[in-house]
Amino acid sequence: MLNILTIVYLLVAIALIGFILIQQGKGADAGASFGAGAAGTVFGSAGSANFLSRTTAVLATIFFAISLVIGNLNSHQAKPTSQFDDLSGVQQKVEQPKTQTQNSDIPQ
Repeated sequence: MLNILTIVYLLVAIALIGFILIQQGKGADAGASFGAGAAGTVFGSAGSANFLSRTTAVLATIFFAISLVIGNLNSHQAKPTSQFDDLSGVQQKVEQPKTQTQNSDIPQ
């Protein structure tokens, strides 16, 4: 399920970026006087502003909802069971320095 949500999350993010880049800014109205005014009629008489802004709002809502769901799923995952996943329980071996033993057979 997490893999499916991640794929949907990626697709929504790409679509959201695309819709944001398609939208015209506030300063784009000045370009209409130079012949670019007919580009807004593709989406109907209301223009592209309503369609693009509503679609962007829906995609943003879906994006945030999926973000919360993925975060919630990741926070409730099982803890690692393998010793290689969690190294906090590994004890380090400490070598004791070698001490010289005195042999009583050696004459002094």
